[in-house]
Amino acid sequence: MKDYLDWKRSYWHDFLLKTQVKLENGERILDAGTGPAGIQMILSKQSVTAIDLLLDTYEKLDHFDPSFYPWTSFRRSAIESMQEEDSFDHVFCLNVINHVVDIDQACDRLCAALRPGGTLVMSIDCHKYSWAKRVLNSIPLDILHPHQFDLEEYIALLSKRGIRIKHQACIKKSGLFDYWVISGEKA
Repeated sequence: MKDYLDWKRSYWHDFLLKTQVKLENGERILDAGTGPAGIQMILSKQSVTAIDLLLDTYEKLDHFDPSFYPWTSFRRSAIESMQEEDSFDHVFCLNVINHVVDIDQACDRLCAALRPGGTLVMSIDCHKYSWAKRVLNSIPLDILHPHQFDLEEYIALLSKRGIRIKHQACIKKSGLFDYWVISGEKA
């Protein structure tokens, strides 16, 4: 367990460097879709709210214990159900937006939770080929990923909600998808 948690901390520190987002002590952070070892685990100098619909499942895992992270308030919630408005300096939604039921509602809630001038950081698997995207959109072969978009479509989801894209980087290349991180500022 310790080796895994150490590896995840190292992964998140490296990931944060790739986002080019600078965090200040005391800032308010939302980790939306935190998972059992989300970025919140390295944000001990910030005030973190971590939400995930599956928190009760994670609590059964050996490597997840909310008491390890006293700077974090954990809450079981779908992203689409959040009610926060203008609350957070930074919102992280990492490798989860393509799993939500209603992507438009989820993007609305993420952007509404961000204070003006705050930063939204999203990471996603993006389609590389339009033919593969068409196939997976027409035949629901991947039920865990109901949203099949390319990078430009994810950027458009954020831009139309007032997020000015500041940075985008491909973190990992693979067959049909590339893993991208996008960050932007709320107008």
